Amino acid sequence: MLLVSIAAFSQDRPKLVVGIAVDQMRWDYLYRFYDEYGNGGFKRLMNEGFNCENCQINYIPSVTAIGHSSIFTGSVPSIHGIAGNNFLIDGKMTYCCDDNTVQTVGSDTKAGLMSPRNLLATTIGDELKTATNWESKVIGVSFKDRAAILPAGHSADAAYWFDKKAFCFISSTYYMQELPKWVKTYNDRIGREIKQLEKKNKDASLIDLIQYEPYGNEITVGMAKAAVRNERLGQGKQTDMLTLSFSCPDITGHKYGTHHEKTHAQYVELDKQLADFFSFLDSEIGKGNYLVFLSADHGAANGILQNQKHKIPSGPFYGNQEIRDLNTMLEEKFGAARLARRIMDYKVVLDRENIAKAGADINKVKEAIIAYYKPRKEVAYCFDLEKINDASVPAIIREKAVNGYNPQRSGDIQIILKPAYYGVGDEIDEGTTHGCWNPYDCHIPFLLMGWGVPHGSTQAECHITDIAATVCALIHVQMPNGCIGKAVTQVTK
Repeated sequence: MLLVSIAAFSQDRPKLVVGIAVDQMRWDYLYRFYDEYGNGGFKRLMNEGFNCENCQINYIPSVTAIGHSSIFTGSVPSIHGIAGNNFLIDGKMTYCCDDNTVQTVGSDTKAGLMSPRNLLATTIGDELKTATNWESKVIGVSFKDRAAILPAGHSADAAYWFDKKAFCFISSTYYMQELPKWVKTYNDRIGREIKQLEKKNKDASLIDLIQYEPYGNEITVGMAKAAVRNERLGQGKQTDMLTLSFSCPDITGHKYGTHHEKTHAQYVELDKQLADFFSFLDSEIGKGNYLVFLSADHGAANGILQNQKHKIPSGPFYGNQEIRDLNTMLEEKFGAARLARRIMDYKVVLDRENIAKAGADINKVKEAIIAYYKPRKEVAYCFDLEKINDASVPAIIREKAVNGYNPQRSGDIQIILKPAYYGVGDEIDEGTTHGCWNPYDCHIPFLLMGWGVPHGSTQAECHITDIAATVCALIHVQMPNGCIGKAVTQVTK
């Protein structure tokens, strides 16, 4: 036991590891708004730390739950099991963090019926706790539940997210039976602030005021600071970890798009909030005593209307109408209704039960769907995910599809759209989305700063799955158990 104790305490590690994800942050936002950034936020990461300029997502679909899982597990959906924001478990559509065995802690809503149990791999935090005989503390904070829960991992001490109905930070009984006193105190404070917001903006939606304006990110930073201070993160004998995700840029981007003034303003403000947070860490932990890394779960496409205005080929894939039209075609061909359940993340999900009842050959149904989509003007490729190695597609697309395909949880037929085409509901608006293989969705920032990090940059390609491997190499812990990434040696040498 003495040998274990000596080994655990003798490692050269930072006092605190802070992993930051900015939801829907395209890599080029580092440069588009560079001249308006101050010196303490994004520029500090770039000018003091190490910048991996060519970090790519190596799977599809490029969506929030997968991105946060992949950053912190170093793995892909086929292994870590988070196959989308929603996916199949035992044939039932399931939200990524749904867990009906737990209860909400901190409010009377159902927003806390969440846990990381659907995640099949460990995270950086899990491995850090294992390496230190579970003496390290790991806490996740975000506006979105999945962005707090999945990065923090299975053995986290806590994860906190914002309840949009109760207007406070909550957790679940997976982690605790009652909110700590400091969380209640913080919730009381933001409750007073939210009431003032409401008084000043009587005609506006309260949740919109929070999530589309700087306030949503502001209270997220405030919660992270409160966690560091009150849980004394970085003040113990072992290295602790905080995972922090900024969700509001994604919410804003979906509604307003990549070039709207609200998106622009939010990043300029986020830069100030990051600068404030890094200054806080300098004061609380000590400059050079903490390791921070920043990335994104995915990027975003430039808007269809914007593209078309500037003569860039672009167009919609009307998801709601598509599933109706697809089922109409299948019914005409096979004489049975609803043979396809839905189109999920550009994958057709078959209704195997209805296909069996109709006495149809599932392979013939698949062939009919592929034949239906291949000639479409907005479709580049369409193939059976069970026969992906037979598909005539570029190697990069094949690799991303293989990595993103979990046979027990994903759909059946993969649709690959042409560049700048993406899914919309019933009409095109100024907003945007993500989920495809293309660089606008998959080229993400990856910056590190602080303890053990040299100053520099590289244009060498790396992947989202390399982030966990790099961080684990720096802090001398085993990489997560599903990790397929490799450490960026320019950082770790």
